[in-house]
Amino acid sequence: MLRKFMKKRMTSTVTYTGELRTLATHLQSSSVIETDAPTDNQGKGERFSPTDLIGTALAACMLTTMAIRARDLEPRIRGCSTSTEKIMTSHPRRKIGGIRINFHWSDEALFTEKEKQLLEEIAYTCPVKESIHPEIELTIDFNWKN
Repeated sequence: MLRKFMKKRMTSTVTYTGELRTLATHLQSSSVIETDAPTDNQGKGERFSPTDLIGTALAACMLTTMAIRARDLEPRIRGCSTSTEKIMTSHPRRKIGGIRINFHWSDEALFTEKEKQLLEEIAYTCPVKESIHPEIELTIDFNWKN
């Protein structure tokens, strides 16, 4: 039963602001994210689309979880960035069909084979990855330097 796992505290509010946009507010910090429908679905594409946020959340979760679980490697993880591509499908209905994430490491971010294996394992078991539907094809390229 999901109810027993739910916290009593809400995370966010989302308000429809018109013109296919929403405003999401994180209740603890009051930070906001605006979304816009993508251009291929009647929007202006001037903000993240809700489906963009799925891939973005996955990349952010992978990096954050790597830094949490491999604290001693955090200085070498710092500065790493990712590029994310979301691939939409339309048959039989519109949904995310795939997500591609490429990691981009700084020149100083050199890792042993054991460290690379650990970081990949952490990334592939982050909470967002564990929550993504198995039919969504994930392509993750860590682009290790050594």
